[in-house]
Amino acid sequence: MILTLILLPITAGVAMLGIRSAVVRRCLLMVVAAVHAVLTACAWAHSPAPVLDGWLLLDAPGLLFLGITSALFLVVALYALGYLNREDWGKRQDFEEGFLFSNSRESVFLCCLLLFLGMMTLVTVSQHFGLIWVAVEATTLTSAPLIYFHRHRRSLEATWKYIMICSVGIALALLGNFFLAVASTLSENSHVPMLVSRLIQSAPQLHVLWLKAAFLFLLVGYGTKLGLAPMHTWLPDAHSESPSVISALLSGALLNCAFLAILRVQQVCVAAGQGDFGRNLMLGFGLFSMLIAAAFILQQTDFKRMLAYSSVEHVGIMSLGIGVGAGYGAMLHAVNHSLTKGMLFLVAGNILAAYHNKSTRDIKGVLTVLPFSGLLWVAGFLAITGAPPFGIFLSELTILKVALDQGRFAVAFGYLLLLSVIFIAMASIVFPMAQGAPSGLPTETSSDTAIAAVGRESALAIIPPMVLCAAILVLGVYIPPVLQHVLKQAAVTVGTF
Repeated sequence: MILTLILLPITAGVAMLGIRSAVVRRCLLMVVAAVHAVLTACAWAHSPAPVLDGWLLLDAPGLLFLGITSALFLVVALYALGYLNREDWGKRQDFEEGFLFSNSRESVFLCCLLLFLGMMTLVTVSQHFGLIWVAVEATTLTSAPLIYFHRHRRSLEATWKYIMICSVGIALALLGNFFLAVASTLSENSHVPMLVSRLIQSAPQLHVLWLKAAFLFLLVGYGTKLGLAPMHTWLPDAHSESPSVISALLSGALLNCAFLAILRVQQVCVAAGQGDFGRNLMLGFGLFSMLIAAAFILQQTDFKRMLAYSSVEHVGIMSLGIGVGAGYGAMLHAVNHSLTKGMLFLVAGNILAAYHNKSTRDIKGVLTVLPFSGLLWVAGFLAITGAPPFGIFLSELTILKVALDQGRFAVAFGYLLLLSVIFIAMASIVFPMAQGAPSGLPTETSSDTAIAAVGRESALAIIPPMVLCAAILVLGVYIPPVLQHVLKQAAVTVGTF
């Protein structure tokens, strides 16, 4: 089953390059997304057997993040059907076109999209630190063409920034792997394999100094991909210039892959008795990320960049949760953030399609022009800022409670202060956009024309974010027992609860 989860999207992605019919391509996208989700559900019901001598294995953290990735991809794929219908793709002519593959933009887009799913799946099931490194780098290579989708100067700049900064990060992570290998060398003739389980078993014998160096480099390296400040600088550009379907996956799924890679090395540190070392570093990076996000959300003039900096905030909260020992809260927050941010980016795509504008100062009257999207936009704001009864309120409250129970009052105060600043900053952007008379519409579209279009929002543009909104609302009042069990097991696995 594990190999099927990986190979299915990869094989379908390659096949996309040879399929000339747009209808067949889109049907294949939905079939792959649905089958991947069904296989993931089966993995939740019955743990699949390890593959390749334990190199590929689904433990609780991997199962949790695989579930998030698969569920979000299915919803995004449904939204993408309407998105693809609105695009004028065309073809780039080539003297050999038609010989082997179709090189239409849609073919390349869907190919990279499915390869991206395959590589994220590989991250969640990898148990060897070398394979984790390869998989995380592969997510960069497969997602870069998706960021360059619009093919203008800003998207090109965002793509190169993404590749360059993440490449520096992955190089640092590679050094971290080297240091981890040195730490696992017990003698000249004795070396522990770089499998998570084997390193945990031999943790008391690992060289502590090299292990700490490895954790630091892996934290900074994968933290670059995660979007922790100050290594976050690629994230606002990439999220802002990507198509909304890609922004939803970058924020809701890709960041979790980097977070999982960090948790893997934290597992080893905990087993070696160095858990506090890792937690303190993650606590510091978490608070600093929240601070940077708060500073940049204030007076933000691009609503997609606002959502991007909100992602910096929330990966900071996840890191802080691990730092204070609230593993359950951090895992629950990862679930809530992925679903909420996915919803917000899809709604942002609807707003952008109607207004052809990302300026928070120009756009007004979203509730009038796009009533369903406007309601989801306001609901998404309340959810992402931790207002009850949405799921993020529960996860943020869980992390706060653990911090208070441990007597970390300064951390709790800073945490609450930054959450309050971000709430006020986002409210000053979202509510003016939603309310008032319509303005900021394309010059060729009058306000009367826009208002006359009320009720004409496409079902494919509304149903996917509505499904995500319903999910985060349910998670605010009820956590299904199967999810509760996996969350607890994941927290225990990474050495916190």
